[in-house]
Amino acid sequence: MVRRTAVALGRDRAPRWVGTLVGEVLDAYRDPPVDRPRELAGFVRTTAGWARGWTVVPQPRITRWQPARTDVVHRPYGVAALPDLTALARLLDVDAGELAWFADTHRLERTVAEPLRHYRWTTDGDRLLAAPKSRLKEIQRRLLRYVIGPLRVHGAAHGCVPGRSVRTAVTPHTGAAQVLQMDLESFFASIAAERVHGLLRSVGGLPEPVALAVTGLVTTVVPRSTWRRVPVPDDVDRHHRLGRRLAGPHLPQGAPTSPALANLVCFRLDRRLGGLAASFGAAYTRYVDDLTFSGGRGIDQGPFERLAGEIVVEEGFRLNRSKTRSTSSAGRQSVLGTVVNVRPTLPRTERDALRALLHNCATRGWASQVRDRDPATFRDHVLGRVAWASSIDPAFGARLRARAALIDWSRPDEGACGRTPADRPSDGTLPPPDDDGGARCGER
Repeated sequence: MVRRTAVALGRDRAPRWVGTLVGEVLDAYRDPPVDRPRELAGFVRTTAGWARGWTVVPQPRITRWQPARTDVVHRPYGVAALPDLTALARLLDVDAGELAWFADTHRLERTVAEPLRHYRWTTDGDRLLAAPKSRLKEIQRRLLRYVIGPLRVHGAAHGCVPGRSVRTAVTPHTGAAQVLQMDLESFFASIAAERVHGLLRSVGGLPEPVALAVTGLVTTVVPRSTWRRVPVPDDVDRHHRLGRRLAGPHLPQGAPTSPALANLVCFRLDRRLGGLAASFGAAYTRYVDDLTFSGGRGIDQGPFERLAGEIVVEEGFRLNRSKTRSTSSAGRQSVLGTVVNVRPTLPRTERDALRALLHNCATRGWASQVRDRDPATFRDHVLGRVAWASSIDPAFGARLRARAALIDWSRPDEGACGRTPADRPSDGTLPPPDDDGGARCGER
């Protein structure tokens, strides 16, 4: 190490302070930190040898660079091998310059003009959405597939997890005496780039330079001009908190990698809240930023809610108190848009509206139900609602699919019963519905 330092400084023999510096590094690191060059550089600047070196005249200057290859200490199963930035660029099909540009190493996203930005910013109510442009989106999809996706999330996380859904998130809470729901404020904006970098280093096993580049590729900051256009709501304090979070690198709400990374970052939050719920004999699930607990009357008391709130704060998040609510089995227990009093199902008003829509499409022709929607996408809209209902309540969904099969999508002016508007009774009556509100079109 002394000899290599002398070569780097362009000298035949190393100065005395180099020996002191090398000794301090060897005392601090039992094994070479081959995957942590930035950490090593930071430590070197704190040593006595380094301080002595900068007191000599002339001051030391590197004349010969000898770059060393970084290495991976551990790699979880399924994660692509990325020992250096060259391997990362090869995986993402970009060159070194493009990698630095998309990773925003010079922090230009906050100040550059819109055509040079990597994201398109839009508002949706009180949310600020950041949609990555096409090339960055493709890069993020590759990272999701080969680097982030294989990492394991906690069993309580159900949002944006393959094989899990709203139904799996609400099923543990069916038939409970009490259901308590909480919401995390500015969820994605609360996950700073530093937490993502630490996750990629510790859980993902990526070398420090690679983890730093990947962090830049999956985080962003809100441009100043965009934030100035966001209207200030009644809750000014919350608006200011959101602005501070968005001003620093954070997970963008709208990137394909953000939900998976958020689930990984929340692993310890889920573990602690799950343990708290178990100690009260309750169940716990999380769907993105929605926390749901169910159990006996104990979770409706102050201590449980207070302890859960303390855990949330300790894990770097903040509760949106206005969305905290508790319901007993005596009322309608609604979780994630479903009713869980007896079994997961849709609210009655939504079930009735969907049955009526399918009935009218089958008897009057689907064009009569389009109203203000695009006719070209109306069929997908209807079948999407049927698929959503089926994913929540399979038995109810089977009946809906049977009724949807009666709709003649090729004839907008004719129902499945073969009745055109001219064939209908003059009083405008329709075929009698069955017990679920559908028409008995199959009965002749």
